[in-house]
Amino acid sequence: MLSSRKLSMNIYNDDTLWHFHQTPESLCKDIISNIDFKEGEKVLEPFAGTDNFYSNLPPEVVKYRCEIRDNLDYRMFDYEGIKPECIISNPPYDLGENDRKRKNDFYNIVKFFAEKPYIKRIIFLCSSACYNSLTPKRMMSLNEQNLFLNKVTSCFIKKWRGIYYVMEFTRKPNTSFDYLLGVY
Repeated sequence: MLSSRKLSMNIYNDDTLWHFHQTPESLCKDIISNIDFKEGEKVLEPFAGTDNFYSNLPPEVVKYRCEIRDNLDYRMFDYEGIKPECIISNPPYDLGENDRKRKNDFYNIVKFFAEKPYIKRIIFLCSSACYNSLTPKRMMSLNEQNLFLNKVTSCFIKKWRGIYYVMEFTRKPNTSFDYLLGVY
């Protein structure tokens, strides 16, 4: 695991790439303004970057953050001790592990949090490539872990030249989504 963390640190220490992908603060504020946070809710921002989500969370929540550039890897957080209830972030496309070049890790990141039953909701900003990585089979696997996609909001991020999605997963079943497993 240490070698994976070293590789991740090398990727995330590329200042040009890292700064380009920081979520605009105005977008973070808009996303947060559309979320109903509860008083005392424990909220974790596991990929904090420049803290644009973290700094704009409402004062009534208990907030936590991780950022690999600060030697705070999201996997090293004390999940069992703190038991965060909400995850909000713009996760990295690629965790930079095992000498990979540009591998879409979105599903693996969602799955990591889905496996923690005390996390009641996950709110991630993602690209269309990340959104499309949630195949029917993968979505069914998340549903089996009692995690369901309940809301999708689209937005346009000019500096990234594209449409992005705010995906909200919760533990509440959603029958609006169905999956066809055939190969067509």
